[in-house]
Amino acid sequence: MIPQVWIGGQGGRPGHAGRTANVAGLRKRLIVVGDRILVRPERGEERTNTGLYLPQTAISSRLAQGGWVAAVGPGMPIPEPADLYDESASPRESVARYVPLQAQEGDYVLFLRKAAVEITFDRQQYLIVPNSAVLVLVREDWDGDLHGSLPLSVDEPPE
Repeated sequence: MIPQVWIGGQGGRPGHAGRTANVAGLRKRLIVVGDRILVRPERGEERTNTGLYLPQTAISSRLAQGGWVAAVGPGMPIPEPADLYDESASPRESVARYVPLQAQEGDYVLFLRKAAVEITFDRQQYLIVPNSAVLVLVREDWDGDLHGSLPLSVDEPPE
């Protein structure tokens, strides 16, 4: 089962929050941090090859789940190389550096279900998924931009 987290909302009632909501002139934003991905999960009943509809309880027992990337965190933070070797260095203000994530907004993502945390924000369900739980990304690209990926074709199986 996916843990549920309610983001505080109007009137203190669970589930009443806003992804970008205006409350008395204030605008709330959901900011994804670190190596996490905000996903709009696939919902609804699924149908088997024989035409049987699976209820949500049968779908929830699956190990993997899919959805669309709504937002991506900045990536995995990396330390300054000088900080690793110089223990006597005085603390200084440094610029945060990150290793960017492969996921981009709009990608379809398949991830390990048990690693996700479900939240409700602006009356919509989202999942926060760590980058390490991502199994595969599906992205619509131009034909010439297939760096490290396999082209998927509906007409012909890959050889």
